Amino acid sequence: MMAKLVIEVEGMSCEHCEKRVREAIESVEGVQQAVISLEAGTAEVTYDDGKEVKDNIAEAVDEAGYEVVV
Repeated sequence: MMAKLVIEVEGMSCEHCEKRVREAIESVEGVQQAVISLEAGTAEVTYDDGKEVKDNIAEAVDEAGYEVVV
């Protein structure tokens, strides 16, 4: 079963930022898709409900140079 999670991401300012954040989140095991809204500063993440992905997403976003707001 799939679940959705919306997270707030700080530091994005352009389409390149949006792409880097999407690729970082989608590289996390269990994540199916990430839809990034540059205007809202959010990422809507669809993931496998059986996986614990929140900490891994935050780490991947941080490694890409952005910050997940908790």
